[in-house]
Amino acid sequence: MYDVIILGAGPAGLTAALYAARGKLKSLVITGPMVGGQIALTYQIDNYPGFPEGLTGPELSDRFKAHAEKFGAEFIEAEATSVDLASNPYKAWVGDRVFDTSSLIVATGMTHRGLGVQGEDRLMGRGVFVCATCDALLYEDRKVVVVGGGDSALQEALDLAKFASEVTIVHRREELRACRCLTDRALIEPRIKFLYSTVVEEILGEKRVQGVRLRDLKTGELKVVDTDGVLLAIGWNPNTGLLRGEIEMNDSGYPKTEGVKTSKPGVFVAGDLIDRNYRQVVTSCGSGCAAAIEAIRWLEAQPSH
Repeated sequence: MYDVIILGAGPAGLTAALYAARGKLKSLVITGPMVGGQIALTYQIDNYPGFPEGLTGPELSDRFKAHAEKFGAEFIEAEATSVDLASNPYKAWVGDRVFDTSSLIVATGMTHRGLGVQGEDRLMGRGVFVCATCDALLYEDRKVVVVGGGDSALQEALDLAKFASEVTIVHRREELRACRCLTDRALIEPRIKFLYSTVVEEILGEKRVQGVRLRDLKTGELKVVDTDGVLLAIGWNPNTGLLRGEIEMNDSGYPKTEGVKTSKPGVFVAGDLIDRNYRQVVTSCGSGCAAAIEAIRWLEAQPSH
């Protein structure tokens, strides 16, 4: 029986574990696919406060985990397979193992939509990336391809254009889907160019991205474009399948929340599931802290605790 179970071990989940364990809650983290979440795929992090020399995503993840373990947080490096929030104590399963808990923090994050092309997975974090705010400085005076044509793609391209020598937006449609304000800004930015009705067929490179193979959807023509990076901006999917039917969610699959609180008493959400604007390590840490504090306060208010 745990005071709190935390689903997910990205920055939000690991920070929640630290605060919960330090607050004397018996805490269990069910990590999901990997400790660190999205940052475990990040080659270099230069914008986390207190580390002016920078460090890799896996290094920062390991520090977060060690900090939580120092105060007694327990970890199971596996994926939760189901939850039951019908009554308290709540239950979480890992395969045929079941764990009871008085409260739950969900920090399972989001998964970026992939292209499904050769080279994408192999070069993730080695030139393939998903966040300009996180990684733009790494591409100073370099060429970057941005895949997508919506608001996110154009905002990412504009952020990259402050650093990169050239940003090429590759979009499968004949016209952009982004709002007029972003489109107008991108069209007059001299470092940004556009390839419409075009898709990425393959991401090229051995140890790092060196180019992309593109296909013109109108002519079928294939060509190789040299690039140092490929930013994927074709959307995200929330990792909330476990919660279907357990808490209230919107049509897009995100939990309905008030701050970090969900529709179910004692169940809280943190990280990218409640932050679709910034998606930074430091903002995820902040919401993980908030979720843990809310869990502590909620438990203290329960007569049986």
